[in-house]
Amino acid sequence: MTAVLDGKKIAILATDGVERVEFEGPRDALISAGAEIEVLSLSAGDFQSFDHLDPAATFTADKAVADADAAEYDGLLIPGGVANGDLLRGDSDAVAFVARVAERRTPIGSICHGPWVLLEAGLVEGRNVTSWPSLATDLRNAGANWSDQEVVVDQGMVTSRKPDDIPAFSDKLVEEFAEGRHEDAPQPDHTGS
Repeated sequence: MTAVLDGKKIAILATDGVERVEFEGPRDALISAGAEIEVLSLSAGDFQSFDHLDPAATFTADKAVADADAAEYDGLLIPGGVANGDLLRGDSDAVAFVARVAERRTPIGSICHGPWVLLEAGLVEGRNVTSWPSLATDLRNAGANWSDQEVVVDQGMVTSRKPDDIPAFSDKLVEEFAEGRHEDAPQPDHTGS
């Protein structure tokens, strides 16, 4: 992969319960494409990833999401994991950060249970998305056009379903992050948050 993301700074937002492969696979693809990565979490320091229900690697957050400035990033990745998605969507600082990234029309990628955070930030109404199948009803109820596809791209928002989708998801992340801001992307709807 060429260094199409040289000079781009990408945030990864994750916490305890993140699915290890959904963190590592896209992260490694972004680094291979030349991106600088900064890991954000609910607090700075270590958090626990999982391989489904089994504890896996520990990752280290560079800073708390409450201390992050959306203007510093050229892209945002929200990996999956049931607990990860649920903890992030329940944290007002994480949700506000994701909304601020979207307000800047910065590309966002999310896989598996990560789209829960997009929903909570008011980003899915009228948008084409996918996710882990158990989120389909939540996303449809929030006004999203959900479909069971390997990867869905909608004006700078990239979503995928599961670990098997990581190669296609990672390729689209790199492509969208390289393209940069999507000036025609919809603004967050804060009425439900």
